[in-house]
Amino acid sequence: MLPTTSVSSRSQGNGALSPRDAARHTAGAKRYKYLRRLLHFRQMDFEFALWQMLYLFTSPQRVYRNFHYRKQTKDQWARDDPAFLVLLSVWLCVSTVGFGFVLDMGFFETIKLLLWVVFIDCVGVGLLIATLMWFISNKYLVKQQNRDYDVEWGYAFDVHLNAFYPLLVILHFIQLFFINYVIISDSVIGYFVGNTLWLIAIGYYIYVTFLGYSALPFLKNTAILLYPFALLILLYLISLACGWNFTKMLCSFYKYRVK
Repeated sequence: MLPTTSVSSRSQGNGALSPRDAARHTAGAKRYKYLRRLLHFRQMDFEFALWQMLYLFTSPQRVYRNFHYRKQTKDQWARDDPAFLVLLSVWLCVSTVGFGFVLDMGFFETIKLLLWVVFIDCVGVGLLIATLMWFISNKYLVKQQNRDYDVEWGYAFDVHLNAFYPLLVILHFIQLFFINYVIISDSVIGYFVGNTLWLIAIGYYIYVTFLGYSALPFLKNTAILLYPFALLILLYLISLACGWNFTKMLCSFYKYRVK
């Protein structure tokens, strides 16, 4: 039984939340609490956020199991602690600086690249994907008998951040050690290594996203979120056959954007 379903939190036993409790559980109230904690580093649990980052690679199911616990104790699926977002931002900064160094960019070019990666690649694309998935899941995946439940937009954005983190580490950190000497060379091994890393990174993104929505008990047919795997593998095979080098294309794009 959730804490919000106790007798004391009900109004006259009719199953409705009292006005005071209802106000505390609105999206605006949750957003205000989240943003307020963003200004108080001592209130953030960075150790737990690091634990989540580790298990997103080794056992992402355990991360979403914790989301269940949060729902039971705090009556919300989305994170109420911005520590994960703060650490992800640090990762973005460090990895982007490394990317700028590997691509031999100047100081101001690296700053431009950092702004692009943070506000476009992570936040901008994340807002778009989270909103799209929030709409699709609420419109088509909610079980008919559970229409009183819906997917929180904040949870959809959390799922994106969870899926984005392994992709970031693979493409913006691990890949850095192979770019200049292996990947961007005009050889078969170059685009094979680079494209394989892209396959693993995007595959992680799809899988972690699937786990995020399949963890919600009121959603159905979440297996369709795994369908993009077929297109991903097909595109990977075509890229190897045609000699496309995704990493080389990304590096050229980044250099063009910072000019």
